[in-house]
Amino acid sequence: MNEGSEEATGPLESPAYPRFVRVLAVVLVVDLLAFGLWSVPALRLADWSWPGLLLFGAAALSIAWIGYWIVYSRTRLEGEVLTQTWIWTRRADAAKVTQLKLVHWRPLERIIAPRLLVRQGPTVMWFHSADARLLTGFAQRVAECMAMKKAPQ
Repeated sequence: MNEGSEEATGPLESPAYPRFVRVLAVVLVVDLLAFGLWSVPALRLADWSWPGLLLFGAAALSIAWIGYWIVYSRTRLEGEVLTQTWIWTRRADAAKVTQLKLVHWRPLERIIAPRLLVRQGPTVMWFHSADARLLTGFAQRVAECMAMKKAPQ
């Protein structure tokens, strides 16, 4: 993938997780919310301590927050930079990558998102994408950058 081909097609972007995983996340969060509402009478009768209430509230917020990011997280390849929005945004520059590994089981890609392990010096990041072509496109850019570094001057 050279830069001329990207200008014609624009940046690549996809959801970070497959549709099935996103739908499953919504169903699980809604089910947990419904179960929590159904359990309110029993929970009111319990003798709660402040640390117990805080832990219960933090767990509920964490479940909702992670569910939100599973549904709305996006992965984008623009130029030589791969970006994924998540609870925190991850960025990898193809020129700085020292090692990468694609984990992709084609028969299971509807339930297990293809992912790319990227090492930039001491930093290791996982990038997920519902479209494996986005990750392989980044891997090709990394290979091109490594070839340019090794090419004799």
